[in-house]
Amino acid sequence: MTDLDLGGGYSARPISLEAYREACARLEDRIFGGNSLYAFDPAVRPAPPPGESWNWGVYQGAELVGWHHAHALDGRTVYMADTGLLPEHQGRGVYSRLLPHLLAAFRAAGFTLVQSHHRATNNAVIVPKLRAGFHLQGLNAYEGGVNAALTLSLDHTYRQAMHVRSGFRAPSGEVARRLGVPDTPAPTLADTPDLPLPPEAESGLDLGGGYRLHRVPTATYREVYAQLEASAYDTDSFDWGDREPAPAPHGPLWSWLISHEDRVAGWQASRAWDTRTAHMVNTALLPPHRGQGVYTRLLPVVLDALRAEGYALVRSHHHLTNNAVIVPKLRAGFRFQGVQINGHGVMAVLLLSFDPAYAAYMDRRSGLTRL
Repeated sequence: MTDLDLGGGYSARPISLEAYREACARLEDRIFGGNSLYAFDPAVRPAPPPGESWNWGVYQGAELVGWHHAHALDGRTVYMADTGLLPEHQGRGVYSRLLPHLLAAFRAAGFTLVQSHHRATNNAVIVPKLRAGFHLQGLNAYEGGVNAALTLSLDHTYRQAMHVRSGFRAPSGEVARRLGVPDTPAPTLADTPDLPLPPEAESGLDLGGGYRLHRVPTATYREVYAQLEASAYDTDSFDWGDREPAPAPHGPLWSWLISHEDRVAGWQASRAWDTRTAHMVNTALLPPHRGQGVYTRLLPVVLDALRAEGYALVRSHHHLTNNAVIVPKLRAGFRFQGVQINGHGVMAVLLLSFDPAYAAYMDRRSGLTRL
């Protein structure tokens, strides 16, 4: 097989299992030596025999600078067990360029699912995986720390089933049949009303592309939300029916509207969670305004405002499979901190620290670092 050209002077090619193990023995301390790993006593049981495996070496010129090792877990699942790059070659996009070649090889080998685990705060690896179509499936604690479990489906129907399980989509058609649940017609978004920006909205900050972010009174936000909610959400949330809700939590609520050409394009609301934590409760863009980078540009503005209020931490909750929102959050510095089930489905809990010391503490807790 010819070398895979990864650009920037890097290439990859298959190597033997023995060559992969030799590279690990020689280089893994330089790559992973800063991680925290529980030191077990020597094993008293022999390792199980290795199954079918795939091994690649990553090269700069003729020098081996990294590797990838994967092995079959069962008849439909391959496990991406180990990827390493020497520190001086990290941060150059090598992993992001290697990943599609690996996934193509797994697809050609007949696998349906691809799984991997990464330290929960290792966004440098998690973000490329999510952008490639992996979804968070859970968190687990093991001898290396706290890991995020990621799964990619190479089968379209199963990928839709993952959305159903998270509550991001309703079950319908072939997905409902395979899950053995009632076929539920997918909710359709209501036509989007042409709602002018309320006069009480502040002048706002420029988000680029003709979009602006405006602070508004809480009552105004709630009025707009009531008018546009059906045009913004088609997720599979629990219907509480006519049950009267309890009063909203006490504490301040900060509300913004997003405008485009003086019309409402979306909103953001955040409130106090506790004495040091703000909660980004609700963000939405109406369908015509999605996919244009508005959320990514909005995020630092809202975070700056919450930081100015004196909060050290910001948390948010999102459907496990909603990568369109999770990826910008991780790129902004949020980290996976947990998984919870609520009335909207199975949600990823994300946390951002404005305090570098606490961010370092999160990395130590996950096992990504020792300090």
